[in-house]
Amino acid sequence: MLIHPWDAPHDEDEWRDWLSRHDFGQLAVNGLPGKPPWVQPMHFRYEAEPGPYGRVLTHLARPNPLWRALEANPTVLLGVVDDYVFVPGTWTAPEGTPTAHGTPTSYYASVQLRCTAHVVDDPAEKAELLNRQVAHFQPDGGTAPAVPGEAPFGRMLSGIRGLRLEVTEVRAKFKYAGNKPAEVQDRVRERLAERDGPRDRAARGHQLRRRPTG
Repeated sequence: MLIHPWDAPHDEDEWRDWLSRHDFGQLAVNGLPGKPPWVQPMHFRYEAEPGPYGRVLTHLARPNPLWRALEANPTVLLGVVDDYVFVPGTWTAPEGTPTAHGTPTSYYASVQLRCTAHVVDDPAEKAELLNRQVAHFQPDGGTAPAVPGEAPFGRMLSGIRGLRLEVTEVRAKFKYAGNKPAEVQDRVRERLAERDGPRDRAARGHQLRRRPTG
């Protein structure tokens, strides 16, 4: 992922705050020799600790074909993308030029976590991982905890494998025309407000938040 200086996060808090509100992404695992990478869409729980970048908790079905590749090479990449919009070229033309000369583009936010994967097969550890993940998505409860050997989920633990992803590197990008003149950015924000389509408000919010002050 190419990250220009004007697309880079202002600080660690920016990408951490954004990631704290996103819990679905795609896990990319290196393929076995001669095979393409495996890419697995999945829900996950991100935890800011331990370590400098935290960890990710998730689980997948035992029959999933990516396990052999993951065990051969535990270095993986979890990618999360959201707040993406298409910006028509007619919105981006420099002042004093025909609108047809504007460049169509995309705005988006993305965080990529490079991780070392640790497979969790111990029933008690799997249950603890599952319960932490469910607690994230269902903070009000309502679902019985997973307990090895106990109903209703104990017998199902053998059908899954847990994953602890130790985050070793973070790459983040907030592509919202930070390199464009103020008048172009203002025009795009106005058009986003007028269009008010899916994710337009979020994209506009990023533009407002990231605009230099002073």
